Amino acid sequence: MNEARVLISPSILAADFTRLGEAIALVEDAGADMIHIDVMDGHFVPNLTLGPVIVKAVRSVTSLPIDAHLMVTDPEQYASVFFDAGADYIVFHSEASSDPGALIDTIHGLGGKAGLAVNPPNPAEQLESFISGIDLALVMTVNPGFAGQSFIGDVMPKLRTVAGWKRDRGLEFLIEVDGGVGPSNAGTVVENGGEVLVAASAIFGADDPAAALREIRSAGERALV
Repeated sequence: MNEARVLISPSILAADFTRLGEAIALVEDAGADMIHIDVMDGHFVPNLTLGPVIVKAVRSVTSLPIDAHLMVTDPEQYASVFFDAGADYIVFHSEASSDPGALIDTIHGLGGKAGLAVNPPNPAEQLESFISGIDLALVMTVNPGFAGQSFIGDVMPKLRTVAGWKRDRGLEFLIEVDGGVGPSNAGTVVENGGEVLVAASAIFGADDPAAALREIRSAGERALV
């Protein structure tokens, strides 16, 4: 990163949905940079979660960028729906798309920012053909589907590869890391190239979510010194 700052994108998957507006206001006041929304269709991943109605509700209570991670089959059907609901970043998995390049162009045509995600078992090269056209690369450090999973440290070489492409090719996409991220490993993630840290349980499962968010950022930024 050009400036010594780590971006934090709290995932509302672990928030209290009976008090969602309050939860978002809390992390926004604590310095969150984005809001991460995990969209799962029960088909591409074995869970069914949040839809465009939630994105619209989140948009109504915050001006922060909304980062919608589409863990869905046929993301072409949903990109415009989530953009229209208020998402800024539309992130999808290339293996779920019939034509990832065309979908990236579609998202840009809508006025959105396009991202590609790669799961732990899959190689970084899954992103490489599209890397110059995306706004965000999401490196998963858990197998997607559920909050609260343990961080998979074996993904760090993949993260370094993506960071190397960005550096060596002079590209400007954000590198986001999602899955089991917390204070104990935020430094490792940043040392290996992570720039946007997604945290769900580590923030919303903490006794003091605002303090947890600040602790994660601080741990990451110590790795930048």
